[in-house]
Amino acid sequence: MTSRLEAYRVSAYNTAKQSENKMHDDTVAKRFGFNGGLVPGVDVMAYMMHMPVAKWGRDFLERGLIDARFVKPVYDGEIADVTAEESNGLLSIEVKSRGQLCATGSASLPASAPDISIADYKAVAAVAERKPVNAASYEVDKWLGTIPRHWAGETAKEYLADIRETDPIYSRENLGHPGLLQRVMNRVLVDIAILGPWIHVGSKMQLLSAVKRSDEITARAKVTGNYDKKGHRFVEIDALVVANGNTPLAHCQHIAIYQPREQAAA
Repeated sequence: MTSRLEAYRVSAYNTAKQSENKMHDDTVAKRFGFNGGLVPGVDVMAYMMHMPVAKWGRDFLERGLIDARFVKPVYDGEIADVTAEESNGLLSIEVKSRGQLCATGSASLPASAPDISIADYKAVAAVAERKPVNAASYEVDKWLGTIPRHWAGETAKEYLADIRETDPIYSRENLGHPGLLQRVMNRVLVDIAILGPWIHVGSKMQLLSAVKRSDEITARAKVTGNYDKKGHRFVEIDALVVANGNTPLAHCQHIAIYQPREQAAA
């Protein structure tokens, strides 16, 4: 049996206009053929997460599975319409803007969170000094670390406002939004090297525990792919996102174009 959830409409906001990643800057993004700076993929994925949380509540935040692929850009100030259709326990999710399909994905609620050992993920410190990205930055099987981050108090409220999230569950239960874990996944790439304009193209995330607003969050990441496809340089990473050095929050796979073929144009 198939059923459709109530649609969710977001006035998209480019949270990364001042980011080091100039793919979020209007002038640079236009050189790559876009209409303007891209709303970060991690934020579009956060829009998508509204649907399974509306469906399953805290259960999803504790053990939900979600994946997303970004097909077309979402732009600052544009309306993003998020829809979800449920069939046999699986939510098929789409994001459309300007009449175009911008992102696709799915979400589900496993009966229990998988048993993942933190010992299988090597903890390494973030590099002391970042250098411009090169062939060695993302060598396959290389372990990457991140600078610890946390979103508490007013910062947590600002994040929810930035992604236009109004579900009261986060303030009511003092929880962090799982989109924060995707931001940490982006930082895995940025904390190791100085990148030019780059693009997050897709992610899969198995939640293992609900994020608390007081959590200090890091990632233990391993490079699983580094390859050329149609002139773009792609990197794939597999990571365990951890709270306070000891609590697994999510198992994530993250894919990005770290050197677009149009790089020279920027």
